[in-house]
Amino acid sequence: MNRRYLFYLLAPICIMLMVGCNNEEKPAVVAAPVPKKPVIMDPFRFHKMIEVSPGQDYDILSWGRGSKNVGAFMVLHSDSAAAKYTTTTGDLDGTIVDVYNSDMDLDGNPEIIIQAKGKDSTNFATIYAFEFSGGKANKLDFPKLTKSQRKGYRGDDNFYIKDGILMREFPVYDGNEADAKPTGQKRQLQYGLRDNSFTVKQLSKDSSNVSEAKPVRGESVRSTSSDDNKKSTKKPKKHTPEKKHKKKHRRHHNSDED
Repeated sequence: MNRRYLFYLLAPICIMLMVGCNNEEKPAVVAAPVPKKPVIMDPFRFHKMIEVSPGQDYDILSWGRGSKNVGAFMVLHSDSAAAKYTTTTGDLDGTIVDVYNSDMDLDGNPEIIIQAKGKDSTNFATIYAFEFSGGKANKLDFPKLTKSQRKGYRGDDNFYIKDGILMREFPVYDGNEADAKPTGQKRQLQYGLRDNSFTVKQLSKDSSNVSEAKPVRGESVRSTSSDDNKKSTKKPKKHTPEKKHKKKHRRHHNSDED
């Protein structure tokens, strides 16, 4: 009885010890903290740093109080190798969307291109461009859209750098009014730089500008070959009654002389 009593007494303790060994707590996996996006404090609204080369950094910022549609921008150039620091400022119309770096004319001088978006219906996109050379900023005038390029333009510009060239594309609408609808086409422009002046080339073809010749209702259009044209130029000989009368009169006159 003592052994049986001891077995019933120790059995639960052994079972609890076995279960406790199998359920050892595993170390919890701690996820790496997600870095928070830097908070831009007032009066600054936008900031982006572009490293052109080691020791050549450009910080682009926009700032202003009391309005979100207008303000100012500045480009802070840090030349840490030569310990030179320059600031370029300008008035800003709209809000900065993005900033691009390129060397479109391959002269070794970087171009900083600032894209801003306005709310007006005339210029949906505004570009502020500078070429930096010798510690100085040379402002570049960005060309406006021509009349044909503005046809069906309603904003939604997409700028990007491709092979060192600035590209621009936007959807084409069936009009320039507020109720215009997209046609499904996209207009693509390519910008270059020559002698500190922008060049622009349209890469896409607008089918809306291609006019097809349509026949007038009730008439058929037939293509004529060159042989048909040659045949049509030959005029058949016609004998008028007057010529026949003169010929007959001449014969009668000759018979009287005989």
